[in-house]
Amino acid sequence: MKTSSQNQAPTRIAIIESDPLRLVGFRALFDGEPDIELVSSELNEIGGRPEIQVALLASRNGENLFDMIAGLKAARPDLRVVVTGSVADEETILKALGAGAKGYVDEIASPAEFIMAIRVVLQGSIWAPRRVLSMFVDRVTASGRMFPAGRLSFTDREHEVLELLVAGRSNKEIGCALGIEERTVKAHVAKLMRKVGVQNRIALSVHAITHSLVTEP
Repeated sequence: MKTSSQNQAPTRIAIIESDPLRLVGFRALFDGEPDIELVSSELNEIGGRPEIQVALLASRNGENLFDMIAGLKAARPDLRVVVTGSVADEETILKALGAGAKGYVDEIASPAEFIMAIRVVLQGSIWAPRRVLSMFVDRVTASGRMFPAGRLSFTDREHEVLELLVAGRSNKEIGCALGIEERTVKAHVAKLMRKVGVQNRIALSVHAITHSLVTEP
């Protein structure tokens, strides 16, 4: 059972959660993921625990979520913060991302979606509900601050990578789907960002959607 983890340390995810029942629920969720280890931690402990790569932060009424995110990022700039909550409105999710969170997963998400979100964030991307991305697109369009359009030329492979990236797939998942190495996927994504003139994957996804570079799901 643990032969693979002998050679590679598991990814440690801290659950910042005071409710013991929810803690049990999260542990059950990741029980089938041998490369992920869940640990419990307090907010003020994260800074002294460099082995933790991701922090799951529950959004609760009456708590200043954005201050908590900022505090975590100040203590550990390299930490990936993923917020979980119950049907948060789009503004709250956008503000959480703006405060430094790398993702938001609704509590009603399926186990498969929850695990995919964590893995996408671990790959260095951002996870957010489709409706939030759409809202961001609408705002960019309304303000007129659109990314450079121009006439861009993509190879068939670049189109395939872009379709999967917009669908929220990680580099590893894109590589598996297309039968190519992860480093090759990274090279394609970097080239796509250079062509479009953006600095990150979320901006690349927004550009692809607003300029109809991908097919609608």
